[in-house]
Amino acid sequence: MASGETEFRWERMTAAEIGEWAARDATVILPVAALEQHGPHLPVWTDSLIGHATAIRAAGLVAGDAPAIVLPPMWQGISEHHLPFGGTISLDFRAMQAVIACVVRSIRACGFRKLLLSNSHGGNVEPLMVIARELGAETGIPIVTVTIHNAAAAAIAGILETQSGTLHACEAETSLYLALDADGVRKDRIADALSPDARSVGGSAFQRFWSFAERAPVTGVRGDPRAATAEKGERILAAMAEALAKGLRDPALWSTPDDVWAPGRAGRAAQ
Repeated sequence: MASGETEFRWERMTAAEIGEWAARDATVILPVAALEQHGPHLPVWTDSLIGHATAIRAAGLVAGDAPAIVLPPMWQGISEHHLPFGGTISLDFRAMQAVIACVVRSIRACGFRKLLLSNSHGGNVEPLMVIARELGAETGIPIVTVTIHNAAAAAIAGILETQSGTLHACEAETSLYLALDADGVRKDRIADALSPDARSVGGSAFQRFWSFAERAPVTGVRGDPRAATAEKGERILAAMAEALAKGLRDPALWSTPDDVWAPGRAGRAAQ
């Protein structure tokens, strides 16, 4: 970890130092990721590495005007669709909701009043939207969720050459891993990573469960990692961190949620 990043990392602080961040009304960032197959060339830790690095960089960008402190990444995601390829550890929705609820309870006990769920895994997108909505209404603190690839989608599209956005173990994610931990990429396997007959299932109005054996047969990869470079990865990382920083600075996102469940609140929309 580069010099200067330690000060934003919860796990490297003492309890007293964490209390000082709470006194500054810092936003807590929980990188929510996954532990799942990423083809023959990337480690199963890919989403967690990318998500944590992005959150730390974003915290550095807002240090002077919107302080943020970064929790260790939540490496368990909703990833059962990757199980046919092995190496995957998955939560179900109830478990994920329970874990995040415990994180919320804990940070409130530590004096924090804002939480950003910074997501780096596609399978977590919809579940986190429901969890953020439910816990925000229940606890009365702003709980915001964002998927970092989506937040910087336009910038990422301008960087990539073979695809229009982030897919899975693709040009984008392989570039990011090359920028963050080049030795962890099995470079001799990149040429073997293309998946024949890979398909997208997200654009239809009709949805069901599809495993990655159905979506990306043979290799579990969607996209073309052969065009990946560390330089692209650094640019993508910078774009995602900037997008997170913009959200951290947005006062509308961090206003106190309406207490819709308060006794007598119903029917008093003007109050």
